[in-house]
Amino acid sequence: MTTPSTFHLDVPAEDDFGYVQAIKSGDLVHVSGQLAFGEAGELLHAGDFTAQLKQTHANMDKVLAHYGATRNQVIAQTLYLVNLHRHSAATMKGNLAYFGDHRPAATALGVTELTFPGQLIEISFVIDTKLPA
Repeated sequence: MTTPSTFHLDVPAEDDFGYVQAIKSGDLVHVSGQLAFGEAGELLHAGDFTAQLKQTHANMDKVLAHYGATRNQVIAQTLYLVNLHRHSAATMKGNLAYFGDHRPAATALGVTELTFPGQLIEISFVIDTKLPA
């Protein structure tokens, strides 16, 4: 029997909610929603969308690095945005800067709130480790 490869940030929410940041199944890595977590699991930049997006991307890079993957191997992402219309332009700009010429499948959802007060964005994604880096 194969043991799944998981990734943890060791933040309190993982135990509180009973989840892992990512789990690898075959060639695919399914990544839980990443957000602007700090090292201790605290939300950084409450209410500052651009700073949260930048930190969320930095946390996505930690997951990619753990699996030896690159942004070019992200095949799908789901973005959860508080006040979608207000933050859509910053989201598009940030997404293009993060992925460059790579284009994963994506869905953006407007939501009324996320887990932490002041949290404005969360991004879950899927990595295909067989794709060229």
